[in-house]
Amino acid sequence: MGGRLADLGGGMRLSEGWNLVLTDAGTCILPSDVPLTSGFIPAPVPGTVAEALEKAGRFDRTRSQPLHDSDAWYICRLVDTEAGEAVLRLEGLATLCEVFLNGQQILVSESMFEAHDVDVTLLGGDELALCFRALEPKLSETGPRARWRPQMITPQGLRMVRTTLLGHMPGWCPEVHAVGPWRPISLLRPSAPVIRDLSLRPDLLENGEGRLYASLAAEGGINELVLKCGETEQAFEKHGAGRYTAILKIPDVAPWWPHTHGTSQLHDVTLIVDGIEHALGQTGFRRLSIDRGTDGQDFALIVNGERIFCRGAVWTTADIVRLPGGRDDYQSWLRLAAEAGMNVIRIGGTMAYETPDFFRLCDELGLMVWQDFMFANFDYPKNDKVFTAHVEAEISQLLSRTRMSPSLAVLCGGSEIHQQAAMMGLPEQFWKSPIVEEIIPPLVQSLRPDVPYVVNSPSGGPMPFSPNAGVTHYYGVGAYMRPLADARRADVRFAAESLAFAHVPQARTLGQHLPVPAVHSPLWKERVPRDRGASWDFEDVRDHYLQELYGFEPNRLRREDPDLYLNLSRAVTGEVAEETYAEWRRQGSGCNGALVWTLQDLLPGAGWGVIDSTREPKPVWYGLRRAFRPVQVLLMDEGTNGLDVHVINESEAALELTVEVSCLRDGRQVVVGGGRDLVLEARSKQKIACTELFGAFFDTTYAFRFGPPSHDVTVARLTSSATGAAIAQAFYFPLGRSKAFHDAEIAALAVQEGEDWFLDLSTDRFAQSVQIDLEAYRAEDDWFHLAPGNRRLRLYRREGVPADVNPSGQIRSIGSRRIVEV
Repeated sequence: MGGRLADLGGGMRLSEGWNLVLTDAGTCILPSDVPLTSGFIPAPVPGTVAEALEKAGRFDRTRSQPLHDSDAWYICRLVDTEAGEAVLRLEGLATLCEVFLNGQQILVSESMFEAHDVDVTLLGGDELALCFRALEPKLSETGPRARWRPQMITPQGLRMVRTTLLGHMPGWCPEVHAVGPWRPISLLRPSAPVIRDLSLRPDLLENGEGRLYASLAAEGGINELVLKCGETEQAFEKHGAGRYTAILKIPDVAPWWPHTHGTSQLHDVTLIVDGIEHALGQTGFRRLSIDRGTDGQDFALIVNGERIFCRGAVWTTADIVRLPGGRDDYQSWLRLAAEAGMNVIRIGGTMAYETPDFFRLCDELGLMVWQDFMFANFDYPKNDKVFTAHVEAEISQLLSRTRMSPSLAVLCGGSEIHQQAAMMGLPEQFWKSPIVEEIIPPLVQSLRPDVPYVVNSPSGGPMPFSPNAGVTHYYGVGAYMRPLADARRADVRFAAESLAFAHVPQARTLGQHLPVPAVHSPLWKERVPRDRGASWDFEDVRDHYLQELYGFEPNRLRREDPDLYLNLSRAVTGEVAEETYAEWRRQGSGCNGALVWTLQDLLPGAGWGVIDSTREPKPVWYGLRRAFRPVQVLLMDEGTNGLDVHVINESEAALELTVEVSCLRDGRQVVVGGGRDLVLEARSKQKIACTELFGAFFDTTYAFRFGPPSHDVTVARLTSSATGAAIAQAFYFPLGRSKAFHDAEIAALAVQEGEDWFLDLSTDRFAQSVQIDLEAYRAEDDWFHLAPGNRRLRLYRREGVPADVNPSGQIRSIGSRRIVEV
């Protein structure tokens, strides 16, 4: 009986004893042709050629050399394996690879995204060799004529090869080529009974019943086969020769929610074979759909019957050199995403597929995953049977290995294929690609019918990138340097990408990892992303908004006050993000979600990532954390209609809240204020005019200009009515941010309660963009505005810091030269 062997815990990873050598392309046909004097180096598996060379001091990711012009040989002696029948499982080979066992070729792999099971007979003391052939000759081959050629990706021959585009986008990321056994290699020993083609798929019915569908093939005698989920068990039924199925039902099951909207409930799944339990992992039950609206132009994700505002970021990779796939590699990134209040991570079509560990962490953290298939920008071949076979294999394998993950929420054919054609001026009939329109959809329907499918991102409007229909990539605020009001004018429905800026890291990151003159150094500029061929980069975009929000001329400020320039640069992208997401989340907005481009940087510097490459949150991360709060207060300038307060409750329960608004002169004197108690129902929003809270007219937005302005900042506070605990704050600057720079006297005290440390802050007047710089600790909030009064922040000890180290450091704010010692 054929089919993929189920690994029920008996596999052996082949991760030790590998050696690597590079040879000139095509000079060695067999492993025996490789000279023993070639200069082998130890190589990690799973791993890449770049990783092995970097460990040996022969590769610099900041000055990377091409890796596609040589053959790379990985050779390992299997000294501890016994003779006999086995299955060699190769989970990912990048990219053109020949596999040899004892000098005999047993596999040729042509796709980075396919896994292979090879039946082998081991003799004992066997030699396993992998030859990753140079990709350069393949890329230079002439393929079918393309209707368009994307500028951002080089070379064009990549459209015919199933490999990642990471490393092939100049200006976007380091040019590090993916070569090597980037996913694990294992030996599996079949033993009776043999389980193959194990398939599990959860579902949640509208009546609240959870169902787990299971099927498998078995060889050998089995007396009892049982599926267990939580405390519920269901016996398998036999169908024909060696085929078994089961449908396990759990009435009123506790559902899985994104963490912003409820509990991400998971249930243990076990396969019991003749009384022996085999843990299969965990799963969750949820129901997904897309609401396209009555006109078919909308796009909203519905989870368990509830409309979800999606916010998050586009994933790049945990490490562009290693392309790692283990839980420890993902954990810090994804935990920071969840801590920031993100509920969606998008894996874009220019990246690479991640492992089941990635999805398991997202399951646990309540992060939904928007998964693009790895197709982007190119005009992919239409009728190439070999290419199509590779596509079908990679799609089927990805969907099969993620079938238990409730976090997988959207499947998308690819990225910017329609957009690329449309921007080249081609008519609509040329946008469509058979790969994403015809080949992928039936596979999704067969293997993951519980996950909505989107043909391409962006798509849906008269132009595929029109923000007011379907899915868009919105850069009106951002790359296109439109005013902040464009976020409303564009009528964004759902942005799978948005708000790209060259975000400046914290000073401690630059001091340790990029100690060069900021902005002025060529090395600094090399790390700033740009669109290939553009006359501007994303630092120019950030400077545009620095001038718009603060009124300073960036070029002059860089020369005359570089410290202020850097601090404003750190602050401005978070301010833009908070204002833009406030627009998208307010009551009456038609926006259903937006994802930031991108989650993480690939090198230290002012990259797109909201977390730097050392895993330190950038200032913008804290701005997003405030913007993404599930229970939120917003202040919206409606011109001569005044200033509106919006209160949002995305939680599962009704909340008793108190909202207060104060207008401050000189950052301290309350000119007018008011508040009220309210009950905000679960999953609801409420809008209140400030004049309702004040009880009389007040020119809060300074729209009428009857005389000189009477205040420079408005503060909205949202607290718990029962306890008075602070939940959220919002700020509005009627005269602009620079008119609210105040020389505030901030007092700070580190306080220990049990094993936890807190930072107590107080200020006599409004302080703008307060920065907490502690060597051994990270504060829960940073680069925030501090209203007159008190605030307590939790402190988190940095990795590797002993528990007995006390917090110490400095606090600053924009608009003041004071330095507060902690």
